[in-house]
Amino acid sequence: MTVTAIVGANWGDEGKGKMTDVLAAQSSFVVRYQGGSNAGHTIINDYGKFALRMLPSGVFYSHVTNVIGPGTALDVDIIISELEALAGRGVPQPKLAISERAQVVLSVHQRLDELEEERLGALSYGSTKRGIAPFYADKYAKLGIQVADLYDQNRLQARLEHLLTTKNVLLQHLYGQPAIQVDELMAQLLLQAERIAPYVCDTTTLLQQANANGESILVEGQLGALRDPDHGIYPYSTSSSTLAGFAPVGAGLPASSITNVFAVVKAYSSCVGAGPFVTELEGGEAEELRRRGGDAGEYGVNTKRPRRMGWLDLVATRYGCRIQGATSVVLTNLDVLGYLDEIPVCIGYELGDGSIIDRFPVTAVMDSAKPILTRLPGWKCDISQVQRMEDLPLEARNYIDFVESAIGVKISTVSVGPRREQVIPR
Repeated sequence: MTVTAIVGANWGDEGKGKMTDVLAAQSSFVVRYQGGSNAGHTIINDYGKFALRMLPSGVFYSHVTNVIGPGTALDVDIIISELEALAGRGVPQPKLAISERAQVVLSVHQRLDELEEERLGALSYGSTKRGIAPFYADKYAKLGIQVADLYDQNRLQARLEHLLTTKNVLLQHLYGQPAIQVDELMAQLLLQAERIAPYVCDTTTLLQQANANGESILVEGQLGALRDPDHGIYPYSTSSSTLAGFAPVGAGLPASSITNVFAVVKAYSSCVGAGPFVTELEGGEAEELRRRGGDAGEYGVNTKRPRRMGWLDLVATRYGCRIQGATSVVLTNLDVLGYLDEIPVCIGYELGDGSIIDRFPVTAVMDSAKPILTRLPGWKCDISQVQRMEDLPLEARNYIDFVESAIGVKISTVSVGPRREQVIPR
């Protein structure tokens, strides 16, 4: 068996959680390899509707081992609250493995994230204030706290003293806030360590052995290609790589192990957070699409902020699929467009100097970009109960063909609703 990556081709919110939930039925492991509790995956199944921010999307299957890999930003409080929420709603205790090499998001990271967004005001980056940017800054500055550090009190205290030296300077002299005491943070972390101790293990060896034994592994990306700090709309990006190429690093698998990359694409565009968004709609047009989108409208899983809405951007999507190395595409939310007589689709950008391009440019020139739209006939009916491709209206099939031709990657699956069974193979 090979390792399959499920990743987003756009800004996030494409429907990755649902597709991971669907494919987990035939998998042994589901792995989170980057990001933290700053974005969520919505899943609807027989137990109800769930918004997961930290747990992998395979937690509803008793046969799946759910792994928090070394590349993640571990928010212990969130993962414990999610486990408690699952139990409270009748979901059997999932199998969970947390890497001893994963690093921990600290309360000081979250505090600094909040204070910096407040300081920036109108210039803020739209952070979810979950501490992700300060966490990754500390990780690469070699100040981070690994899960393994939680079980060595002398080492933990020394690491925290080192970390808080600079943090307290910022808190007191930049933000005008009181310093954080080592003992206070130690107490928090020791309590967290006790809560997660049953799940901590060497997940790298676990997954390496599973891969060598031919067991099926899903690696689950957070956010989408356009939020990648190297290849996305920097600086309006997240702080860890959102690409399938990073999955072997963040999970602890051989680089050659990932041969299937499912890029998830929404049939229109949505975006939470700041940054350029060329096809963005305003007013009533945006609100109508937002209201119809998804199971309960287009609102951020974590932030509950209304998502910015736009028509499908094929320039951005083609680029996202390419940098993800997509071997196939899952097209989601096709049913949402059933109210339209005509469906606008962006096929190019007109830049501020009048030039026209069909490639995705750097952020510096995107603020002036305007979408070049073509319009496809709508199907004007409800397709949410359709189960076979040949039963879709001709206009819907033509829309799928048009998107596939434009992005240059086969669309292998189409989703026509939020539930597991509302998936059509193609």
